[in-house]
Amino acid sequence: MKKYMMYLLIFIFIIFVLPSICTIRKTKAMDLKDNTISAENNNNNNLKHEYSKYGTIKLYHSKTGQTEELPMDEYLYGTVSAEMPVNFEFEALKAQAIVSRTYTIYQIEHNNKKHGEADICDDYKCCQAWISKEDRLKKWEESERDNNWNKIVKAVNETSGKIATYNGKAINAFFHSNSGGITETVSNVWGGKNLPYLQSVETAGETEYEQYSSEVKLKKEELLNKLKEVYNDISIDFSKEDDIKILAYTESKRVKTIKFGNKEIAGTEIRKILGLKSTKFSINIDNDYVIFSVEGYGHGVGMSQTGANTMAKNGSSCYDIIKHFYTGVDF
Repeated sequence: MKKYMMYLLIFIFIIFVLPSICTIRKTKAMDLKDNTISAENNNNNNLKHEYSKYGTIKLYHSKTGQTEELPMDEYLYGTVSAEMPVNFEFEALKAQAIVSRTYTIYQIEHNNKKHGEADICDDYKCCQAWISKEDRLKKWEESERDNNWNKIVKAVNETSGKIATYNGKAINAFFHSNSGGITETVSNVWGGKNLPYLQSVETAGETEYEQYSSEVKLKKEELLNKLKEVYNDISIDFSKEDDIKILAYTESKRVKTIKFGNKEIAGTEIRKILGLKSTKFSINIDNDYVIFSVEGYGHGVGMSQTGANTMAKNGSSCYDIIKHFYTGVDF
């Protein structure tokens, strides 16, 4: 009888107990493996490029006149958050991070000490915009601050160390808000020779953005007074249809030269004098008013930010976006 009981206990152990032990051990092994993979993934997400050069930059604050030294990517958190809306697509923000990093390095290498010992300034009219984390957070709703800032940081960190190059050198990575459907070549804005990577390219899907169209409506007398601030001997006969006339366009259909009475003025200069958002405009005279209907926002050279966002919405990566706007570049 004892012999049979022993056989029964061994049978129960083999059928029921032993499989349970093996299952527990296998589950623990799988849990350990999963935890290891999770830890590895977290570490990979936190990896940042170790800069051998330009790891820190000297930023000149235009309002205070002080210079601050910042790690490159920390500086870019402030630049990307100042230059591009945080609600833009993530790949567009990554493209902006690469473009801003590239622009920064180009400025460091070519600024000829225009800011003294500083590498770059925080004035968008001179270099590119920058805002401190504290000031940026104040401009967002409190409930959105953490998510918004983390999105910016992630966009910069995921592209850490990446720049756009042409023939192995950092490009002069100009960018703007909205191209009005097509970008501009650099020589038509600032003169000099064209750069091979800054060609005129079409930009789809920009009309849905508020930056696409604007209007400036001036009384004839007001227009004349604005022009006289620069050209004191200017005269316009508003009774003549051709006394205000666009004389030439650039390849991207922006105004190259315009006639105002006895003066022929560059489109880029008129944009500045009249505060137009772009040189891509048409003119209509309606009784006592001269109306400028404008397409696009900015100089039009390089990457269009709204165009980048549309491309990202349509599935383009940050690298696809940059290669579209900057012809023939590498990374």
